[in-house]
Amino acid sequence: MSNVYNLEPPTKGKVILKTTLGDIDIELWAKEAPKAVRNFVQLCMEGYYDGTMFHRILKDFMAQGGDASGSGAGEESIYGHPFPDEFHSRLKFSHRGLVACANAGTPHTNGSQFFITLDRCDHLDRKHTIFGKVTGESIYNCMHLNDLETGEDDRPTHPPVIKEVEVLWNPFDDIIPRSTREEREAEAAARKEKKSRKKNTALLSFGEEAETEDA
Repeated sequence: MSNVYNLEPPTKGKVILKTTLGDIDIELWAKEAPKAVRNFVQLCMEGYYDGTMFHRILKDFMAQGGDASGSGAGEESIYGHPFPDEFHSRLKFSHRGLVACANAGTPHTNGSQFFITLDRCDHLDRKHTIFGKVTGESIYNCMHLNDLETGEDDRPTHPPVIKEVEVLWNPFDDIIPRSTREEREAEAAARKEKKSRKKNTALLSFGEEAETEDA
């Protein structure tokens, strides 16, 4: 197994997924898969993955996440459209802990969704873009995903959540987030407040109409 790791190119970039199962450290192959890594890192910086879940887990195969809708059908790309596959001769699905793009089942349909391998998956070579790997002791937190009970559509009974993502090493100096985590949180709070005000107004209006009818 050590020989397999030695064949892999050096990484450039690192993030930490802070999940309800513990931290998962991911080192990135920014040189070998620049489009995938840029998309992933920018979405991390924008807080896109905060609060998302691992919505699909196949035992001894992979754990999939990265969909803000939680349905498995949602997708996001910093490019405004799906981006192409990026394959490299020294990156193979030869061991657990590899991080790759989840696609729509056809080539060049990559976006925000990703998966982490829970075992060797040779049949995925040149079908999915590998852009990172889980490193250090955090592989054990990652493997807790393999023990979770799942139900219909391979959905975990109690889906683990990515609470937030910390970008330790951004390999691209020119990334400009479309919005920051704080701005996303402020927008979400504003939408919630607006929705709450609408509900209160509706209740007040209904009460006034009732008083008119009584008169």
